Amino acid sequence: MKRLSCAEVGEHVTAYLDDDLTDDARRALEDHTRGCADCTRHIAQFRATIAALRDLPATPLSPATRDRLLTAFRAARRR
Repeated sequence: MKRLSCAEVGEHVTAYLDDDLTDDARRALEDHTRGCADCTRHIAQFRATIAALRDLPATPLSPATRDRLLTAFRAARRR
């Protein structure tokens, strides 16, 4: 099984929390975090942020803001 770096854990943390990783990728991430306090803390911070934001009311984005965000996400995905 491939060993993940901290950077790779950071790239996959949202997929991990969304339960959207393959079994092998999940095991690799969990194996890494068992020995890495920084990544364990990073994932815990993500979980805490998600929990804190979960109860906030949804605020719709303006069409211009939505377009800017989608453009930025698409550009980042192409990199």
